[in-house]
Amino acid sequence: MSQKVTILVFSSLFVFLLTTISYSLLSYDSLWKINEFTGLSNDYGLKNNETQSLQNETESLKNQTCFRNETESLKNLRDRLRDEAEKRASKALEKCEIFSGEWVPNPEAPYYTNTTCWEIHEHQNCMKYGRPDSEFMKWRWKPNECELPIFNPFQFLEIMRGKSMAFVGDSIGRNHMQSMICLLSRAEWPIDVSYTDDFSFKRWQYSNYNFTMATFWSPYLVRAENVDSKGDLINIYLDEFDEKWTAEIKEFDYVIINGGQWFLRPIVFYEKKKIVGCQYCPRENVTHLTWHSGYRKAFRTAYKAIINLGNSKVVTILRTYAPSHFENGVWDKGGNCIRTTPFKSSETRLEGYNLELHTIQVQEFKRAEKKGVKRGLKFMLLDTTQAMLLRPDGHPNNYGHSPHQNLTNDCVHWCLPGPIDTLADFLLETLRREGLSSVPKKDFI
Repeated sequence: MSQKVTILVFSSLFVFLLTTISYSLLSYDSLWKINEFTGLSNDYGLKNNETQSLQNETESLKNQTCFRNETESLKNLRDRLRDEAEKRASKALEKCEIFSGEWVPNPEAPYYTNTTCWEIHEHQNCMKYGRPDSEFMKWRWKPNECELPIFNPFQFLEIMRGKSMAFVGDSIGRNHMQSMICLLSRAEWPIDVSYTDDFSFKRWQYSNYNFTMATFWSPYLVRAENVDSKGDLINIYLDEFDEKWTAEIKEFDYVIINGGQWFLRPIVFYEKKKIVGCQYCPRENVTHLTWHSGYRKAFRTAYKAIINLGNSKVVTILRTYAPSHFENGVWDKGGNCIRTTPFKSSETRLEGYNLELHTIQVQEFKRAEKKGVKRGLKFMLLDTTQAMLLRPDGHPNNYGHSPHQNLTNDCVHWCLPGPIDTLADFLLETLRREGLSSVPKKDFI
């Protein structure tokens, strides 16, 4: 009898101790999980009062944890707090003007290299040709009142699933698309589905997402032709569509247009098949006409081509002018761009022809948007001029070719990797803000 009592007592003590230890471990683990949420303010850039509110709620729920089914309540808590943080951060970002800000260091960049991306053309491959510094790749854009998320290739491709995007304009537009291919390579490499071998008219297919990206070379956005074999003088027809792209874009969901540098060259302007003026050309009895009028009319004609499609599927995006940064001379007189760090916004400003190009672009965009909206069309503005103005350090200069080649310095195009990669940050955030697609709620790695 005594032996049975002893066994019963020890059994009871063992069960009691096991229950106490298990409960303590579960509570410790649960409270540790709750403490994870103190880092939410860093993840989502919440303000101090918003962070404190979440922390207070967390502390309150900590005190209640021991009275609940911990596993289920903590899962719900985690989801609720994360959802709340995301909503508050999203609302703050949507109210923020993302195109005004400064460049700040980003030690995590770049997100690809010149050896991991095959779509980097020689004249953009600054590291291959011996550029000695690499800090120009390690910056990100910081809006004045919020954080601009770094481009997420998985999220972008999810948004673009089953859709298509065309880049129409000059070589900076092509530079932009090549940057996109390199950034997207972390998620998927595209296959070439081009109709031609001409790299000015390329199409790329992302098979896993059924997403197509294409580029259309049209530096004047309207019909243009060389006057001579050297291309020193160009005829542009300000009231005629460039059908190399206008006949193709009806099949695309997004059309990103740009233009600028080419309008500063010698040009003969035509309207209604007749010469109306000439810029920087020695022709007699021809009215001198500056680029301003021609630039405005070219954009107006380009927008007219899109609006005339009457296709409410097409979303027109203007990516504004990216300034060049020649110093110590013009492009063909020894000008160079040897700076190695960005400007601060207080150190330079948009002025001269850079300001005029930007102003005309935006004016014509708003005019077209007003007309297009009446027909159910969508327009979006990527006003990246100010951000790119502050990056004199991002060009190839003399590192876009072999030192044995006698070529002018390139202070127009952008090194890859480099500042032009940030255009993807702006593009993705603008697409997200406009709510043009519903992205499944999931984590993107």
